[in-house]
Amino acid sequence: MLEADRKDYERICTEFGVADLHLILKKLEEKKKKRVQNKCKDGAIPYDKEVTEKHSIKSAGRTKDFNIKGLMQKGNGLEWVDEKVNLLDTELNLVDEDVTLLSTEFKLSNVDFVIKIQDLKAPERDNALFACVLTHPLPKITWMGKGSALEDGEKYSITVSDHKLIHRLLIRDCNQLDKGIYSAVAGITSCSAWLVVQAESEPGSAGQKRACKTALAGGPQIDLEKVAREQQIKNREEMEKILAAVKAKHGEVQLKEGKSLTTSGRDGDGVISAVTGPGKYNGAVKDKLNAAKTSALSEPTGSKGQAKVNNSRGDGPETILDASGCVTRAGAQLIVDDPKNKKHTRSGQRDFDKVTESSSKSVDVEFNQIQTFATSQNEVADSYGNKDSTGSVRRPRRTRKVQWKQHASEQDPNGQASDDDDESEDAASDGDENEDSTGQVMHSSCSKQSQQPQKTVNDATGTATHSRHKRQGPMIEDVVIDPGVHFICGLSDVNAIINETAELTCKLSSEDCEGAWFRDGKKVSHDNFSVTKDRAIHKLVIIRCKEEHSGKYRFEADGRKTEAMINVQDPPRFNPEDLSAFTEPVTVKVGHNAIFKLHFVGHEPIKIKWYREGEELLEDNTKIEKSASHSRLLLSRCQRKDSGEIKIKLKNEHGCIEAISQLIVLDKPTPPLGPVEVTESSAICIEFRWRPPKDDGGSPVINYIMERQQVGRNTWKKIGEIPAVSSYRDTDVDHGRKYWYRIRAVTAEGTSEVMETDDMQAGTLAFPGPPAPPKVVSAYDECINISWALPSNTGGSRILGYILEKRKKGSNLWTVVNAMDEIIKEKKYAVKDVVAGMEYEFRVTAINLSGVGESSNPSEFVFARDPKKPPGKVTSLKVTETSYSHLVLTWTKPEVKPGIQDEAKGYYVDIRPAECIEWSRCNSTIIITTSFTVKGLKSMDMYWVRVIATNDGGDSAPEELANYVLAMPSPVRPKFTNHKMKSFMVVRAGNSVRITVNFEASPRPYIMWLKDNGPVTKRITISNSDGSSQLLIPSSERSDTGIYSIMVKNLAGQETFSTEVRVTDDPKPPGPVELEENVPGTVTVTWEPSLDEKRDDRLHYTVSKLDSTKRTWTTVADRLFNNKITVCNIMQGREYLFRVYAKNDMGISAPSESPTYGTEKKKGKFVVSVPTRKDCDLRCAPTFIVPLKLHTAPKGYECYMSCAVKGNPKPRITWYRNHISLNTNTNYYISDTCGVCSMLILRVGPKDMGEYTITAENAVGRAECSTVLSVRE
Repeated sequence: MLEADRKDYERICTEFGVADLHLILKKLEEKKKKRVQNKCKDGAIPYDKEVTEKHSIKSAGRTKDFNIKGLMQKGNGLEWVDEKVNLLDTELNLVDEDVTLLSTEFKLSNVDFVIKIQDLKAPERDNALFACVLTHPLPKITWMGKGSALEDGEKYSITVSDHKLIHRLLIRDCNQLDKGIYSAVAGITSCSAWLVVQAESEPGSAGQKRACKTALAGGPQIDLEKVAREQQIKNREEMEKILAAVKAKHGEVQLKEGKSLTTSGRDGDGVISAVTGPGKYNGAVKDKLNAAKTSALSEPTGSKGQAKVNNSRGDGPETILDASGCVTRAGAQLIVDDPKNKKHTRSGQRDFDKVTESSSKSVDVEFNQIQTFATSQNEVADSYGNKDSTGSVRRPRRTRKVQWKQHASEQDPNGQASDDDDESEDAASDGDENEDSTGQVMHSSCSKQSQQPQKTVNDATGTATHSRHKRQGPMIEDVVIDPGVHFICGLSDVNAIINETAELTCKLSSEDCEGAWFRDGKKVSHDNFSVTKDRAIHKLVIIRCKEEHSGKYRFEADGRKTEAMINVQDPPRFNPEDLSAFTEPVTVKVGHNAIFKLHFVGHEPIKIKWYREGEELLEDNTKIEKSASHSRLLLSRCQRKDSGEIKIKLKNEHGCIEAISQLIVLDKPTPPLGPVEVTESSAICIEFRWRPPKDDGGSPVINYIMERQQVGRNTWKKIGEIPAVSSYRDTDVDHGRKYWYRIRAVTAEGTSEVMETDDMQAGTLAFPGPPAPPKVVSAYDECINISWALPSNTGGSRILGYILEKRKKGSNLWTVVNAMDEIIKEKKYAVKDVVAGMEYEFRVTAINLSGVGESSNPSEFVFARDPKKPPGKVTSLKVTETSYSHLVLTWTKPEVKPGIQDEAKGYYVDIRPAECIEWSRCNSTIIITTSFTVKGLKSMDMYWVRVIATNDGGDSAPEELANYVLAMPSPVRPKFTNHKMKSFMVVRAGNSVRITVNFEASPRPYIMWLKDNGPVTKRITISNSDGSSQLLIPSSERSDTGIYSIMVKNLAGQETFSTEVRVTDDPKPPGPVELEENVPGTVTVTWEPSLDEKRDDRLHYTVSKLDSTKRTWTTVADRLFNNKITVCNIMQGREYLFRVYAKNDMGISAPSESPTYGTEKKKGKFVVSVPTRKDCDLRCAPTFIVPLKLHTAPKGYECYMSCAVKGNPKPRITWYRNHISLNTNTNYYISDTCGVCSMLILRVGPKDMGEYTITAENAVGRAECSTVLSVRE
């Protein structure tokens, strides 16, 4: 930003996400100060082109170039040197650094909200009004609605007050689409508020028109005009304080340096005489000052002046200070270029002359602050909204190019000026005049402030030096010029209506100053206008405005002026008498025509629209006449539904207006509304009431016509007309009879249709029911106050009164409190017939027209004594037992202290979860014991508990536990409770393995299952509950063999249990058997081991023998873990056969048979030659031998399904229910034994119904079988 142009500041801040532009500008100015100070440490003022451009007049929209032709002596001759320098000296950066912000930035950053817009709640179809008050005037602010800018129109009305401090936004005819956030943006400051549109409470009224209201912000209403006036006064006081402080400070500086300031008349030449020190040239200088002629650019009210100032020694060159603030050498001649060479520029930004000397730097800063503050006040808007001062009407001003000429012949050796230096050209014109006093364009004379301080410093030799050179000349005294007469409040634009009065008002700072009024450049004649002056306030009044009165009006006084526009408009208007007649409601009878007519005036063309209840009326169904001066609406054959609001709306290019009337269509009323409510039914009368007609037809109900018919008869009896009261009491009734009634409403327009009631019975003796038990309101030594409620059953008639009874505690006798002939009318009573210290209970009985009803239940016992004192706090509160769902509290009752705290009547227990701040009561009724069980806790949650003692005097202070309570039992070391758990288990391969372990532990333990000291596989399912854990292998395999361990662990300890599981199958038979006789009478039997021997360490063999003399096999040896045995007692002459079986925990294999051992004695080895045979392929696909059957089981009983399947190799079995596998479901017990597949459901429920399928699959093929299970209730 240091290297960028000022117009790019906002873009740079937006690009880098900087929100506070004002703060960044302050920091930027500080950086620029430091940069200039670092460059000026050597006493010289460096020339910085970039800084000069940023702070030059060109940056404010105008450019002035001065050609300075100075003489420079080199040797014996004179040489002309033309130098073109910028008017704004770089020294301005040192003096004016604090006020270099643009006035627009200053005023935008200074504006804030005194009163911000507030949240609104507006009913649908009503208007909503947002309003705010600013600290400084602004002619316009930006209104935003839901992220987009809003424009003034039919939907939104944006208005601003005359003093430009109050801004309003009116949203017409609110609907649900209008709700959202609305913002008011004033410069870089904004405020926002919500608009909430409330839906209509009666949906049926959506099509009906109602009076439109304007919703304002809730809370106390603030007088915005009063706040704005106070803010105006505050701004004016601040301005006056700052101005007074600066003038006082400047006066001190003048006194200190011993200089005086003299200013000539407003229209004359301004001459500033400086008091010089003693010197020989004093008199000469003074004579030359009087003789010199000062010329300036001509103005209507004055001219530029020059001041000649001697240096303090009197021997240096004479310097001249002209009205622009430039310091020149004596003898310089001011030449103004031709007016056609002047450049048009924007208006100035400051009101006061800037002082440029470093000795008065502090005064300059304060003056600049005043100028900027005044500019921000006047440029935005004065208190009357001066449009000129806002910059909306800008007048171009020509800049002047000035040259300083100096001739050698016109300068004496001492550097004193000759008389020829008074020649100058007057090149001013009316186009160079200033705007008004707000500082938009400044006067060029010395009495008015110059646009920018400019200065040229001469060195001791009289040579003109460039501003970027080191300063050599003397310091010049700062000059403060009286601003003279100026405008306090300027003119503001006026929109006038034709033939009505228009007024322009402005206020000057002086009451003695006269002025002139101009319209479009011509002076206003007093024939058509009224010009008045009230002290400092000047007014121009147009009595009857016409179109030719439109134009630009200007008021000039003492060289100052202010302008405003008057726009004479001709919007549609109504004559007040015609409008008053139109607004009167039009009343017609149903079927008749209604006519609305209204005259108007206004600029043509005028667009005319008629509305009924907010909906535009078209000429299709109505007759609308339109002309240049009136419009007529004809509504034919009006019906009752046509009643409502009739509105006419006129609009032309100058504005719009509307008028509202009402149409009332009279018709006969609708029937009275039911149902009829019987208020009293007795043996002598029937009293009932109904509701009036929903629509009375536009006329009030005069009376009702009644008819009656006795149930069972065909004739109706006319009772007659009754007053317009919607109730009737029929006393002409017979005991026990029932009656019907007909009711018609009568108005001036006719009689309604009939409303017939239900039958109503008279003469039934219906006694009232019992009231609720009486309640004790208060009790004292001499009086007990009782109250009760109306009985729910009144017996069909009104309650006449009550009877109240009392009874002492321990007595069976009830006594009536009130006398029988004085029944209690109200539902409360003060019982005074009591004995202090005695305990009483009360009951109440209701009485209606039929008689005395049933008594209520008795009240609670109450002592006849003065109110008790609340009890004290309970003591020794502690928790005696906890679990996951409840805890038990015990405490000691509070101590009794007479006169301080009485005995507790009962107790309340409150509980609060640790994460909650609100207490909840555990017991709705008081408990009298000193212990309580709190139930319904969440496991492992933390709770705070307190106990409150109570009695008739009130509640005690709560007693709270010191620490929170954890919802868990007392710690218990894990312990296994099932003593019949098996430590060894053998399972056939393919069957499920289920290990269930029951235990006790508190808190809930951590459970872990291991297989052979390692984690279990994913095929194994673990199910844990509060007191048990189960391991399930759905379909076991031989690899599942191992030791399974469970570890149960909590903070109290841990416990472990192990079970060995062996998964096996029937063993395969041993290999070939061989026989060998080594010793006579013995045979050694050897065989090849079974194929399962390596996989089953518990496999063993059994050997059997068959003797040829016997027909039975006998076991020779069992549980052999080797492959050889010697059989003794072999008899000669007999034949023997041997069989070897493989056995394990699951069963026995098929035998392997040996060759026949004969009688022939052989010492060699018997070799059995088995003939080689070709193996047959015995594999086959699975098939179901026995299929599943249909099953119907009662609910809650068990169900057993089974089927038989064959296949080689053995197929794998899978069960399904509704195509969902059940092999891993622990609720079903599945087994497969020798091809018999079964499934058991222990408790059949509705969820078990469905289709069950079993599949058998092996390498050869696949088969399946299905059935359906039905559950019977």
